[in-house]
Amino acid sequence: MIVSTTGSVPGQDGYQILGVVGGEAVLGTNFLRDMFAGIRDIFGGRSGGYQKAMREAKEHAIDDMVDQAKRMGADAIIGVTLIPYAIASDKDKMLAISASGTAVRFR
Repeated sequence: MIVSTTGSVPGQDGYQILGVVGGEAVLGTNFLRDMFAGIRDIFGGRSGGYQKAMREAKEHAIDDMVDQAKRMGADAIIGVTLIPYAIASDKDKMLAISASGTAVRFR
């Protein structure tokens, strides 16, 4: 399945719009990773644990979106946007990402 952030697919002259598709992924964080991320923030550097978690969340959200598009009979998803966000309360912290796009079938 072609997944593209652009509004069209090169080499495809026409397509039928099937509708909006989307996927979400929410991953909980843990105390030790939070603690080490805080230490990295103090001294500078990248937080590998959070980067890996966000990468995994992105893959899950895209996979969910692709599954939905396949059920609709789509050949591609165009105009894809990915929106990362954090969900936090006094007790819990979670990383989340939302993926959405337009499912299309080529003519």
